Amino acid sequence: MINVYNAPEKVPNDNTRIRVFLAGTIDNGESKNWQRELVDYLLEKFPFANIDVLNPRRPDWDSTWENSASNPKFRQQVEWELDMLESSDVVVMVFWENSKSPISLLELGLFEHKHVLVFCPHEFYRKGNIDIVCKRKGIPVKEEWEEYKFLVKRLIEAKLLIKSNKKLNDQSAN
Repeated sequence: MINVYNAPEKVPNDNTRIRVFLAGTIDNGESKNWQRELVDYLLEKFPFANIDVLNPRRPDWDSTWENSASNPKFRQQVEWELDMLESSDVVVMVFWENSKSPISLLELGLFEHKHVLVFCPHEFYRKGNIDIVCKRKGIPVKEEWEEYKFLVKRLIEAKLLIKSNKKLNDQSAN
């Protein structure tokens, strides 16, 4: 079963589940809710899989909050995102063409060592930077949304298979 956690919800620590972090364009809640679309896709493709989807799109976000480390609500949001990114098995990174996505660009640099998949249409204003960084780091980049969702599905399938095989190996060792 897929569980979806929005910032700043507490996420149980369960290493039998795959954690998928939804990084990318939010624009203070003004962008397309691609996260909802991707979650619906995953629910359709993995109705019984042990997956935790970590969504930084916060239902009670207030764009008037001061962007300051001394602001407790802002700090809580940023720390939740960093904690969830660090603990994730898959990082879904989405850059929509009409966005600047500065935090997502930062996160791509910080977490390039994770299993990251990038969606970046040709029209994104920093597409060249993304292509160069991703090529250097071996990160797949897709420009078509449907193709990207399929790639996300394939990586999650591989992670689920690895987790399942590890569980079987652990059981046979006992």
